[in-house]
Amino acid sequence: MPRKRAASSSPPPDAGPRGRQRVVVERLFPEVDQGACPVRRIPGEPVEVLADVIVDGHEPLRVQLDFRPPGESDWQTFPMHPEGNDRWRGVLVFDRPGTAGFRVRSWVDEIAHWQEGFSKKVGARLMEDYALELLEGAEIVRRHADRAPDEAVRKDLLEWVSRWETRPDSSEAVELALDRGMGALAGSFPDPRFVTESAAERAVHIERERALRGAWYEYFPRSAGPVPGRHATLLEAMDRLPRIAAMGFDVVYLPPVHPIGESFRKGPNNTPNAGPDVPGSPWAIGARSGGHTAIDPRLGTLEDFRTFVKKAGEAGLEVAMDLAFQCSPDHPYVTEHPDWFRHRPDGSIHYAENPPKKYQDIYPFDFLTDDWENLWAELRNVVLFWVGQGIRIFRVDNPHTKPFAFWEWLIREVRKSEPDVVFLAEAFTRPKVMYHLAHAGFSQSYTFFTWKNTRAELVDYMTELTTAPVRDFFRPNLWPNTPDILHAYLQTGGRPAFLVRLMLAATLSASYGIYGPAYEWCENTPLKEGSEEYRNSEKYEIRHWEPEPPHALSGVITRINRIRREHPALGWNHTLVFHPVDNDRILAFSKTDPASGDWILAVVNLDPFNVQTGWLSFAPDGQGDLAVEDLMTGSVYHWSSGRHFLRLDPVDPGVLPFHILRRVS
Repeated sequence: MPRKRAASSSPPPDAGPRGRQRVVVERLFPEVDQGACPVRRIPGEPVEVLADVIVDGHEPLRVQLDFRPPGESDWQTFPMHPEGNDRWRGVLVFDRPGTAGFRVRSWVDEIAHWQEGFSKKVGARLMEDYALELLEGAEIVRRHADRAPDEAVRKDLLEWVSRWETRPDSSEAVELALDRGMGALAGSFPDPRFVTESAAERAVHIERERALRGAWYEYFPRSAGPVPGRHATLLEAMDRLPRIAAMGFDVVYLPPVHPIGESFRKGPNNTPNAGPDVPGSPWAIGARSGGHTAIDPRLGTLEDFRTFVKKAGEAGLEVAMDLAFQCSPDHPYVTEHPDWFRHRPDGSIHYAENPPKKYQDIYPFDFLTDDWENLWAELRNVVLFWVGQGIRIFRVDNPHTKPFAFWEWLIREVRKSEPDVVFLAEAFTRPKVMYHLAHAGFSQSYTFFTWKNTRAELVDYMTELTTAPVRDFFRPNLWPNTPDILHAYLQTGGRPAFLVRLMLAATLSASYGIYGPAYEWCENTPLKEGSEEYRNSEKYEIRHWEPEPPHALSGVITRINRIRREHPALGWNHTLVFHPVDNDRILAFSKTDPASGDWILAVVNLDPFNVQTGWLSFAPDGQGDLAVEDLMTGSVYHWSSGRHFLRLDPVDPGVLPFHILRRVS
């Protein structure tokens, strides 16, 4: 006969503390890198939490969404709701900046299970005596009541039980025992041994609104004076602020305003060794008059800078400052901390290169120096210095050429005391590197939008940026031009190309920017054929931008920015939807504001040279009839079916090659 196996007193192998937990919580969304990095939102922007919650058997589940608002340590909770197929949903909305947390907990609801079973037996009249069944229910409720942390709640639950126990054979006892409200209350206190929590707490980093949306305007203050060719001061450049504000911009971004080195100073069109009489590149930071915490004497004083920031604020503008962590050969750091730079075998310091480009006037920091801790601390102090001067937005130059760990540390250090500081990454590099910079803490990033000019390119790229998982951590800021980039589309397409790219940048993304006045003037002459550099680039010389030419785009820009402010649909990225048109030179897309239902439809001719026609297939809400108003012109169009004819003319200067439409009926 087979020998009987002795009973084991040890638990099953690898059972662990979850050995008796029947519920599984998995596929928790949103998440970034399996919860390693926070989800990004702004105050008031919903966080839709989804989770798959499964259990063996058929007992009812309780699924709770626990959350900690920014700055609070205690958990708050509310129930999640089933979506079908074991998917559960809950929505969080946070009202202030900071880091919040959430998790999902679930357990088999013993009270609901007992009530369901008892109700079925009563309904089917399966028994004449309910006393034993009620005693069983009372036992379950008492166990739950004992775990209630609040004495008043415990007392209410016990009184509820005692009321049906006094007359267990009455219909009143049955009705009391089946009180779903009291049952739900009792079910809130399960045995913690059998509660399953999601694998890790998820973080949500809430930043102020400007981290998601805003219209940016970049200009060189030294070119903003009244006299052609003369270096302007900040106080003179301040006179441009009312015009920029009147065009509807939110942020005015300044290239570096620090002293510029004289050694190897660049002249017009990047001429090397041009001498001290040319203004030089603002990115060659540092001279005898100071470094990263000084103002170029030709621009004025630190007090003038504070006046500039104050004047901008009075006009409704925030000032964004360029954060370029590099030095000219004349920067005080070069003599005070020579070990912060890489030296060649002959003792000279490596200057910056991006072959075939050479930047002889710039020394990059060596972030691997043995004195890295002091270097990092000094650069943190630079940021905090300018925060002290009223700056809350930094456009960071080439962050992808510095260690990720440095940015993660720096941004965390700054936000300990200044949580409202916004960091924009100027990182035109590999997509995964750009995404990792967002993980490191950057609020926004430049994008490849500049090089996406066909419908297929735009649809694929913007779909990637505006859907999960990318949308949960990466916020795009679309720029059709910068002082470094004049794309071939703008070089060859003339004014219509500038109109098209302006409209796309301002409507596809909640944040966009232009480098002006070059953009308003449709400046499109390259340094040479095949180059994306401007001829007579403002990076190396002073330009004069008065008077405004007749073909300038300032009126169109003003109207588009007004539409952005009046229509909250354009303030979101994740509601972007593309619509089919039977001509691939025409792009159509819509956006919706989830709260108000505000809706915008945009159509644009991507061909700056030729009239394009096509049929748009579109029937919102399943309706065939549709009346839309062009918010640029006031024209109203009546569409009577799901297919709508489009004709977009980039050639006629009296019309626009795009429509921005709202529904009027």
